[in-house]
Amino acid sequence: MLNANDCYKVFLQSIEDFHKSDDVNAMIECPYRTGTFESLLYVKNWIDTVQWHLEDIIRQPDIDPEEGMSIKRRIDKSNQDRTDMVEKIDDFFISQFNHVSPRSDARMNSETPAWLLDRMSILMLKIYHMKEQTARKDVDAQHIEKCKVKLNILLEQKSDMQLAFDELLEDIGDGKRRFKVYRQMKMYNDASLNPALYGNKSKA
Repeated sequence: MLNANDCYKVFLQSIEDFHKSDDVNAMIECPYRTGTFESLLYVKNWIDTVQWHLEDIIRQPDIDPEEGMSIKRRIDKSNQDRTDMVEKIDDFFISQFNHVSPRSDARMNSETPAWLLDRMSILMLKIYHMKEQTARKDVDAQHIEKCKVKLNILLEQKSDMQLAFDELLEDIGDGKRRFKVYRQMKMYNDASLNPALYGNKSKA
């Protein structure tokens, strides 16, 4: 199983591969074999990276309303895909630790390993784009300095999350901590649970 630093490398590879075209419509070409842990991480981050740029596009003040709505729906689908991928990654962890019997005093971890990886994936995007800001030539020195300060904080957070992830997996493997996976209970995408959807259906 990969440690946090290995996971960061896969995330960065995905980010750099996306920026070869910098196109939200570019097709993903995962370099890892389907079903491997690395492939799950790569696809997860690709989803995050595309959504990051969709969020930028939709905030253009002069965006066409129809295009904006189309992107909003695409972001909604991306959020669903992101959650689905997190659950697939948690399934991987469940299989990896299915031989472990938690100790009687094992503490419950509120965050699953996959949701911690979700935050680490987003963090790598923040670092990548904050670094870009520190290299801009069209802004003043004050902007650059502010971004450098923010970048240093993000890098500190990266180090802290690396330690947290590695310690979490170690503790789970030793039976000192345990976690539960609660499957998504999203209601807005479910036509039987979202009043705006089933309400319209009943009026049809």
